[in-house]
Amino acid sequence: MTSDKITAPAVRARKKTGPKLAVLTAYDATMAALLDEGGADVLLVGDSLGTVIAGQPNTLSVTIEQICYHGRAVLAATRRAHVVGDMPFMSYQVCADKAVEAAGAMLREGGFEAVKLEGGEVVAEQIRRIVSVGIPVMGHIGLTPQSVHAMGGYRVQGRTPDARAQLVRDARAVEQSGAYSVVLEGIPADLAREITASIDIPTIGIGAGPHCDGQVLVCYDFLGMTRGPEPRFVKHFAELGEAVLAATRAYVSEVRDGSFPTPRHSYSSAQTVSPPADPEAPHGAPS
Repeated sequence: MTSDKITAPAVRARKKTGPKLAVLTAYDATMAALLDEGGADVLLVGDSLGTVIAGQPNTLSVTIEQICYHGRAVLAATRRAHVVGDMPFMSYQVCADKAVEAAGAMLREGGFEAVKLEGGEVVAEQIRRIVSVGIPVMGHIGLTPQSVHAMGGYRVQGRTPDARAQLVRDARAVEQSGAYSVVLEGIPADLAREITASIDIPTIGIGAGPHCDGQVLVCYDFLGMTRGPEPRFVKHFAELGEAVLAATRAYVSEVRDGSFPTPRHSYSSAQTVSPPADPEAPHGAPS
């Protein structure tokens, strides 16, 4: 572990020391290496892989095996960022014993440095038990995607006085159970501000306004790679989707008209292809 590696205690300390936490999702080694080098503080291997990687309508079909597979890939390429794995649907809800077993499997088989789970007061015992065996836990309240059917869709939470009060209680329960941070998703900005001021662990917002202690976005969203309607909170920091389309069209055109590959992109009989000796060299570089 490098000296500047961000840990769970370091994440928690940012509540008081700053700067705000920049969190992004990652699902593979190539993307993780770029986001890590770019300065992301936390990389989340989210169960959002069910939608953005597997193309499913929601996150409910994601398994621990899938999360761990992607976790190993992300960990292999990450040097500085803190790496967190989402606990999949029904891996922790049944009881605290099963939650501890699942969290342990994620650290053992996925290499994660912490786990994230959804819910407030209803999962307080699960958080407490997982933390008690030495596994850091990031909470997640508000719009919780694993409860999409119970919520009637992806809807902003905390709009009524009772719902607001419940979310404040949920945040405090997550903190009191030992979590080192908590994601606030899809709640009014003023409520996120109230929650952030009322607890001593960092809040990480997504669709929760500017007053949280950090922000998280799905990597494909912030890079402009997703198509179709997007949530209000998404901002494109690049338009890689359009760049990929343009590059693909150019490639297809050159393959079809024979202008690619050129002699520059071809080998002579004296050349061979072997894995590069330098691990930092481009994949497939000729010897």
